[in-house]
Amino acid sequence: MTAIVRDQATAATTPETAKRDLAITGMTCASCVVSVESALKSVPGVASAEVNLANERATVRLDPAHAELGALVKAVERAGYGALVIPEGDAARAAAVEDERALRLRYVASLQRRLIVAGILGAATMVLSMAPHFIAGIEHSDWRVYLLFLLATPVQLWAAAPFYRAAWNAARHGTSNMNTLIVVGTTAAYGLSVAATFFPALFVANGLEPHASLYYETSTAIIALVLAGRFIEARARAHTGDAIRALLALGAKTARVRRPGGVEEDVAIEALRVGDVVLVRPGETIATDGLVLAGASAVNESMLTGESVPVEKNAGDEVTGGTLNTTGALRIRATRVGQDTTLAQIVRLVEDAQASKAPIQRLVDQIAAVFVPVVFLIAGLAFAAWTLFGPEPRISYAITAFIAVLIIACPCALGLATPTAIMVGTGRGASRGILIKSALALEAAQRIDTVAFDKTGTLTVGRPEITDVLVCADWGEDETLRLIASAEMRSEHPLAGAILEAARQKGLALSEPTRFEYFPGQGVHAVVDGHDVYVGNRGLAVAHGFADIGDGLLGHHEAAGKTPLIATADGKPLAILALADVPRAAAKDAIAELREMGLRTLLVSGDTRRTAEAIARTLGIDDVRAEVKPDAKAAIVAELQREGRKVAMVGDGVNDAPALAQADLGIAIGSGTDVAIASAGIVLVGGDPRGVPRALRLARKTVGTIRTNLFWAFFYNVALIPLAGGAFYPFLRVLLSPVFAAGAMAISSVTVVTNSLRLRGASIDR
Repeated sequence: MTAIVRDQATAATTPETAKRDLAITGMTCASCVVSVESALKSVPGVASAEVNLANERATVRLDPAHAELGALVKAVERAGYGALVIPEGDAARAAAVEDERALRLRYVASLQRRLIVAGILGAATMVLSMAPHFIAGIEHSDWRVYLLFLLATPVQLWAAAPFYRAAWNAARHGTSNMNTLIVVGTTAAYGLSVAATFFPALFVANGLEPHASLYYETSTAIIALVLAGRFIEARARAHTGDAIRALLALGAKTARVRRPGGVEEDVAIEALRVGDVVLVRPGETIATDGLVLAGASAVNESMLTGESVPVEKNAGDEVTGGTLNTTGALRIRATRVGQDTTLAQIVRLVEDAQASKAPIQRLVDQIAAVFVPVVFLIAGLAFAAWTLFGPEPRISYAITAFIAVLIIACPCALGLATPTAIMVGTGRGASRGILIKSALALEAAQRIDTVAFDKTGTLTVGRPEITDVLVCADWGEDETLRLIASAEMRSEHPLAGAILEAARQKGLALSEPTRFEYFPGQGVHAVVDGHDVYVGNRGLAVAHGFADIGDGLLGHHEAAGKTPLIATADGKPLAILALADVPRAAAKDAIAELREMGLRTLLVSGDTRRTAEAIARTLGIDDVRAEVKPDAKAAIVAELQREGRKVAMVGDGVNDAPALAQADLGIAIGSGTDVAIASAGIVLVGGDPRGVPRALRLARKTVGTIRTNLFWAFFYNVALIPLAGGAFYPFLRVLLSPVFAAGAMAISSVTVVTNSLRLRGASIDR
């Protein structure tokens, strides 16, 4: 786990570049994203810049020797937006996240105040504008016209002030955005109304009725509806960062450290150093990654794995900062602190994933770069067409079409469709122990049709265990195991380690052998408590007292992929043990889930064909490639890809890294080696194989949400812009009201955000 972020950062940057994050304020649409990215890329020394509208962050890769952070901030400000450099230290980043949240909440409160004023005055304006339909004789009343002006002016000049500021900043730098569309549309309606109010003679001279040229209710209703949409959207977007805040909240703020001489003191988490001895009492959060020196407890690791069942921890076990100590007291030695802890790395990994762009988002950005100018062109053409060819009153129809096109075309939904879904999806994965490194991995995951597994350490526990014991003497199973384990005490063979672990778990008191011999390829001989003990293969056993060994029994174990060990004592049969690298508890369920999802499963292993096929039969795997050399795993993945398969490779070892890199998607078991984790696109923190189908389900649902968002965003613009311009007038005989256009525009953005937030509660289990 220690390399999850470190190696990813190494792969993403060259020795000459560094990555820095900036918080961006003032963005409202995909056009804003393009403007900020262009501004950042214009700074000398910047290699790349990616801006995320949903979390309002910019990720910049730069040459520190040639690009100053201050220059980045100034470039963003010159483009008409605000920028703040995010500190690099974990504590500072945590504080910055809270500051950003507070800033967003203040922004929401500001929108709420403007919305209340615009809503009240806009409603009054609407009622007064419609009054002549219900009250005779007031249509030409001057007092009604002036009262409409008094009601609409605060809305236009105060409630809409943020739109004007943003549009002016964009105009100063030769760009435009959705604020430009809103400002031009509402100002046209308001300005024409003011002219009709105070200069009615101009309208009469041109054959127009001044009282029929009032659009106060249009401008106020548009502003109120846009503010309502932004308020709801901003309040919803404030929750897209919940995953990061939840992860940061898991960390302890202080730690109780034992100093030399037995003195204990509470220190800030930032003051911890590698090697410090930390005391963790029942019910406390473990302060940092470490090694248990003393004590025993059950630790809730759900923040890592998503599983709520506590894990027993004893002396010699590793613990992770942010997990919860439940029952007993622990004394641990800090092994990783600060930015090196697992929790800190997970936070940075989730931030990087949320800031990354899916390939489909780049298409959206390209469209957004030319979207606003095209909208102005369409609005101008609609105005000209209605002025020249429309029915009377032509100018009224022309103004209505012009304003409606500008308002309904705001590209908010396009800009939010992809990043909001990615933010919520990756956050959902992190809460279940599924770390998705990038949006590219997310897109790749939903296309997978074949899942190839390494065996050892991925589907199996990665070490041999005793699965069967047949006692051939009258000493009892415990005494038999004690003798065999004592004989193996001085052996360094993995099978000996499995026997010793089984004896330790049973609490057996072993005896030091007085004599020990190792026979390469056969087994061991030891004298234990005066007994002459041999443990090894069939040949060794036959030579020392186990003459009649049934082929059926040994063949049964070998067919099941197990390794039999035969023991004799004092020239007589003692026991037959069967050992195997057993499947992980959830491996069979994981394979069954993948097959239910319609995916083909494949086991790629360096073990013998008999062993590999036995594991495959037990787990229900479709196909087996056995006796595969480490460098051949990538070739097998490439062969499947040439057949048209989209392959996910799941592994944990150094020998899996080439295959993980070759696959369309690499999935690393979090308990594996650093190089495997660095080569993968998805990391399963807890090592549970069921994380594979969960990750693929999450990817499918997230990408499905993105597609739904983009469909409605594109469909909305494609269908409603022509409607707003009057293209269907000969058939519908009605023009789209600018007020309705504003409402539809606001609803589209809110729909995209709320649809993405549904992923927070989406089930990714079977």
